[in-house]
Amino acid sequence: MARDITLDDLRRYAVARSLFTPTTLGRAITRLGFVQADPLRAPARAQDLTLRHRVRDYRAGDLERRYVGLPIEEDFFVNYGFVPRATHRLMHPRAPRTVWPAARWRQAHEVLAFVRERGVVHPGEVDAQFSHGRELNWFGGHSRVSTQLLDGMHYRGLVRIARRAGGVRLYAAHDACDAHDLAPDPAAAMDRLVDVVVQKYAPLPERSLGELVAHLRSAVPQWADLRRAALLRAKARLPSALVAGQRWYWPAGDDPASVRHADAVPDMVRLLAPFDPVVWDRRRFEALWGWAYRFEAYTPAAKRIRGHYALPLLWRDQVIGWGNLAVVGGQLQADIGWVAGHAPRDGALKAALADELKRMHDFLRLSP
Repeated sequence: MARDITLDDLRRYAVARSLFTPTTLGRAITRLGFVQADPLRAPARAQDLTLRHRVRDYRAGDLERRYVGLPIEEDFFVNYGFVPRATHRLMHPRAPRTVWPAARWRQAHEVLAFVRERGVVHPGEVDAQFSHGRELNWFGGHSRVSTQLLDGMHYRGLVRIARRAGGVRLYAAHDACDAHDLAPDPAAAMDRLVDVVVQKYAPLPERSLGELVAHLRSAVPQWADLRRAALLRAKARLPSALVAGQRWYWPAGDDPASVRHADAVPDMVRLLAPFDPVVWDRRRFEALWGWAYRFEAYTPAAKRIRGHYALPLLWRDQVIGWGNLAVVGGQLQADIGWVAGHAPRDGALKAALADELKRMHDFLRLSP
């Protein structure tokens, strides 16, 4: 008879299934299902910090450099990031909640014709061609209408991100998916999208699963009213267990109690991005590691507890600290904090941390 699953099992399973043996960039993105993007660079962007643990010989910026040759798209999912093209097709044509007036659609069609003529365009070219002016943005400031228009066209699937230049998104025309490219019906497509969520973030507490399915409103606003039914179907088909007072879910075929997960956790230190799937779900983080981690980049400096861009420090299968890293004068500087208030007296940990900082140095392409 199978034994009960424990939090220790779930913790080892969470680490082992997400931090798989490094592979190629394309295979890693396919296996992850979604890579969240963030523009902050501290010391590198979140997508690069996530991929460096899962892609052989990965270097900062490789995703941007190799994007054109990969079957992926920049798009909205539960957040903004990179998804395999098959997942992208499931979400389009997208019908946003915000309905554009006729005047905005005329602008969009004019810009789309310009993009088709040019092939690939920089937002500055669109602004120079049409002089749309400025308008109020989400944050209470003002930004170029052309920039907001391109963002809206991208979200609606009229244009796609062809590539980036210095971090700036360059746009190309993108024909909406034909009906035959979609799943057989919206419910089937929703089930597939939920499976991407579970594959990425499992094991998931019940409340976290519900919140992530709710976040699919950004991915498929046209099917927002189908989310509840999709969540109920997921709970019915996915394996689960009640552990420490919470129900947890994971993909079919997995066994969180398998001893192979313990064997798969190496004696390594890994500094994880704030949006890495191992630590992304703050509820799960507190359940598995017993302390609260918060992303403080947008917290006033005087109120920060761990730092502007603290990277959770994973040692074996325990998150025991964090690191604030910066490149100063071409050299990597690391300020390490510890949950216990001091560094553990462990020679193996000290050596493993030095190895991780060396890997970070190489990942950032810093000089010896």
